[in-house]
Amino acid sequence: MTSSTARRLATGLIVGVSCAYTMIALLYFQHGAVYGVLATMAISAVITTYSLNMRAALRDARPPLFPATLVLQVVATYLPELLPGGWSAVAAPLLAGSLLVYLPLRWGGALVGLMMVYEGAALSVSGAVPVIVAFYVITVPTTGAMTYALVRFVRVTAELEAARAELAEAAVMKERLRISRDLHDGLGRSLTAIALKGDLAVRLMEGDPGQARSEVGELVLVAREAAKDVRQVAKGYRALSLTGEVDRAVALLESSGVDAQAHLADVPLPRRSEEALSWAVREGVTNVLRHSRATTCTITTSLHDTTLRLEVANDGALTGSRPAGGGLTGLAERAAQAGGSCAAAPTGAGGWLLAVEVAT
Repeated sequence: MTSSTARRLATGLIVGVSCAYTMIALLYFQHGAVYGVLATMAISAVITTYSLNMRAALRDARPPLFPATLVLQVVATYLPELLPGGWSAVAAPLLAGSLLVYLPLRWGGALVGLMMVYEGAALSVSGAVPVIVAFYVITVPTTGAMTYALVRFVRVTAELEAARAELAEAAVMKERLRISRDLHDGLGRSLTAIALKGDLAVRLMEGDPGQARSEVGELVLVAREAAKDVRQVAKGYRALSLTGEVDRAVALLESSGVDAQAHLADVPLPRRSEEALSWAVREGVTNVLRHSRATTCTITTSLHDTTLRLEVANDGALTGSRPAGGGLTGLAERAAQAGGSCAAAPTGAGGWLLAVEVAT
């Protein structure tokens, strides 16, 4: 149910209750035309102030000139007590609803309790039979509670609708961030490899056509792998293998002239941890190829209690003064989701070290 539908339903019920109470004024004509007219004027004042208060309450707001409208409803409820038949007992249930809606529940509930005591005493003194007394006394809290429940129903429906909209927006934003991060991490390595192999093929075209054709063939394979990565990102499927990613990284590094070695600990990993380390290998190798003049690169994993540590180390520091970019930020997020951490910094030997830890 939408908030607008809930508001229309609550408005219809409140209007119905108001009309029913308006009809009660007709009973006062049995005491004479003057009493009937006075009762009609009094109930009109009650219904007017009650309607102003409830229309604003259903919008989760306060009416203009509040709290004057609430005070006027109190006056319209208890001023005509000189009318015969216990006038306030007729209008008090509507006032109870306004008090419960606009005052803190502890104060509104206390005032409604006092109204019940007053109506019971006033009707008993006037000589009303106990059944009538009990009926009017019980009507005060039940009508007030119904009004309060209707208003809360509308407000909660509006809050839920707003919360759903916020959750949907957050889900869209999360998916955008995922796609952006995966495209950066996944395609960065592939596009770097394509550029390197393309440059190498151009240089070999005249001197060694056979090797050039081989490099072009490998370039095509890398391009197809990149296309596969894009499809996987679009589908949200990112089940990566750390061993497979390391094997591809070593092959790419060696084909680019970097002496690569891998030493992996044989440790079973949760899916999220293995994916985080796989993306770390991609990002680390991409940075080695793009931003360093490394000649060697080592990829190792080691187990420390319940934590597996991945290190991607090379002997060529990243060129230029580069702050942590989107790739390292994405790795830090993935590592945190896997119960670990990520750090990247130059080493004392003039190299660069990327270290990622995840929970096992």
